[in-house]
Amino acid sequence: MIKLEIFLQTLIQGLLLGGLYSLIGVGMTIIMGVMKIINLAHGELMMVAMYIAYVLFTAFQIDPYFSILIAAPVLFFLGIALQKYLINPVLRVEAIIPENQVILTVGIGMVLANLATIIFQSDYRQTPLSYASKTWYLQDYWKSSPVDLSITAPWLVTFLVAVLITLGLWFFLARTDMGKSIRATAQDSEAAMIMGVNVDRMRVITFGLGSALVGAAGCLFIPIYYIYPDIGGQFTLISFVITILGGLGSTVGAILGGLVLGLFESLTATYVGMGWAPVGRFAIFVAALVFLPGGMASLLKSKRMK
Repeated sequence: MIKLEIFLQTLIQGLLLGGLYSLIGVGMTIIMGVMKIINLAHGELMMVAMYIAYVLFTAFQIDPYFSILIAAPVLFFLGIALQKYLINPVLRVEAIIPENQVILTVGIGMVLANLATIIFQSDYRQTPLSYASKTWYLQDYWKSSPVDLSITAPWLVTFLVAVLITLGLWFFLARTDMGKSIRATAQDSEAAMIMGVNVDRMRVITFGLGSALVGAAGCLFIPIYYIYPDIGGQFTLISFVITILGGLGSTVGAILGGLVLGLFESLTATYVGMGWAPVGRFAIFVAALVFLPGGMASLLKSKRMK
């Protein structure tokens, strides 16, 4: 019974973590789908949002969950500025190395990380919330339950907010004219241009949207995580793994990829060891490249065709 309880608790923790990973991965995926580049400054943009939430909490006692209303718009306009004034000019230049725009995002990430180091130093920081230790136990509500599972308040709130943001993104992409234009640009930019879509504008908005999503994820992570200037690199790698696992440019694939990665890391940490979680992350990354090069999106397409 104890083994079953540990297994179920691990699954719950993996799903909660996977929900957050999905939100991070979707931001990188929509940028990849529209612009056809990997944004390797993705994690550093998340780090910026985490510091915004930290400053709002320490200076004005604003709950990190409410700071999403400030950090996400700031990251949206920051993403628009980066795309319009840095990335777009590089995309227009014919260079010997066609991946110059990817190299540029690496440079942007390095600049953001160094600015954070100068402003905040290299100290580890947190936002101690009054309800951080609050935990709900299953047996408090179901006395005859054979197992006693638990969920902490920050993890549950973070997961629920991530789900709401993901549902809002789905509604935006599926039901609004701008969302449909973004999807059309991702599927075939030339055909979208012929149909009257302003492709350049959609690319700028998409980069801002992807930045806003990862900014929201940063605000959701800071109540359950610590922050330091170099934390961005870790989440850039996680986003990249999710993008490959889900399938390049597939939003649904990124959501599934984030959930799978969260479950896999949680199971690895429980049954192998905490230090092996990053190893499990790259193991599933290599496995996806070898056995599922098209990502989960290819499985979804094959099922639809049948």
